[in-house]
Amino acid sequence: MAKKEIKKVVLAYSGGLDTSIIIPWLKENYNNCEVIAVSGDVGQGTELDGLEEKAIATGASKLYIEDLNKEFVEEFIWPTLKAGAVYENKYLLGTSFARPIIAKRIVEIAKAEGADAICHGCTGKGNDQVRFELTIKAFAPDMEIIAPWRTWEFKSREDEIAYAEAKNIPLKINRETNYSKDKNLWHLSHEGLDLEDPANEPMYNKEGFLELGVSPEQAPDVPTYVTISFEKGVPVAVDGEKLEAADIVKKLNKLGGENGIGIVDMVENRLVGMKARGVYETPGGTILYAAHAKLEEICLDRDTLHYKQNVANRFAELVYFGQWYTPLREALSAFVDSTQQTVTGDVKFKLYKGNIIDAGVTSPYSLYDEDIATFDEDEVYDQNDSAGFINLFGLPIKVQAKKKGY
Repeated sequence: MAKKEIKKVVLAYSGGLDTSIIIPWLKENYNNCEVIAVSGDVGQGTELDGLEEKAIATGASKLYIEDLNKEFVEEFIWPTLKAGAVYENKYLLGTSFARPIIAKRIVEIAKAEGADAICHGCTGKGNDQVRFELTIKAFAPDMEIIAPWRTWEFKSREDEIAYAEAKNIPLKINRETNYSKDKNLWHLSHEGLDLEDPANEPMYNKEGFLELGVSPEQAPDVPTYVTISFEKGVPVAVDGEKLEAADIVKKLNKLGGENGIGIVDMVENRLVGMKARGVYETPGGTILYAAHAKLEEICLDRDTLHYKQNVANRFAELVYFGQWYTPLREALSAFVDSTQQTVTGDVKFKLYKGNIIDAGVTSPYSLYDEDIATFDEDEVYDQNDSAGFINLFGLPIKVQAKKKGY
């Protein structure tokens, strides 16, 4: 089956269903090659517990667990947040920007280990295969890539479970709870099973479905107030307490989750051409996006804000499509950073049963001038000036109307 002699493979290893069975499958199909597993810690929490024992028991020679949390937040989440990038107006890109950072570290380890190939467990129908492989091409353009889902004999997750059971590979799922999930510091995604039919309402109140919080119906009857502080577009404190980047996300995940914030049910357009339905939990991220946008309302001038909204959409596509390590993404980030020099201040919200309610915003760089905006008498705005402005602004419309004979 192998196209060339492969003696050592580095595997992107999560310990989930796909990668759990890939280790023995690789050894069976690539002449008992050495398999080195690599797990990038981007906030999966307890999902990493026992991975080393499991990886070695199933045939890996070793397991690297790389702590990428700080880099993940500061170099991937914050730039995307500053851009205001949201894919198709709903998806806060939790899986999308986690893949490039993991893949880059896998390449570094593969080079250090002298590996012949890198393997991933992404399906041929998904976006992650693109995100992993574009990153590999960016840092190891000649590296062999093995993607078992494109060639192996398994046709479904049920087939994979049967193979795992035959090989005595322990799994944390079963056929009844076999949602495809991805969890990191930023979010948790749910796909598959009953969610594959968009007509089905997600079972939010079923025990064990939501993991980062509760449904709005189950949230407290009393609202929670929270204040987020920013410096140059970057979150730096929650309720006046300065925190490390990852700790800000964790704290807001807790507050948001408790109040039913950040649950999204969407049918999205995958890069590979199909539509797919998923449920995303992003409680802290939803609060941060809302707070950042609120602060920009008073800190950015109209033209910059409007143009940046166009940039945000393209930025979101680049992240979703796995094009993080590209000149365009870097150029857009440079533009975004330029716009954020005055995005400093505090945003206060009231969190209540899934809702984020504005409760005040302040900034030393605010462009809002109450003396100009007031409906009361003022001495700084001559309302008579508006007539000349409208005449000039509307001149093209007037000319068009005359040409039409009106």
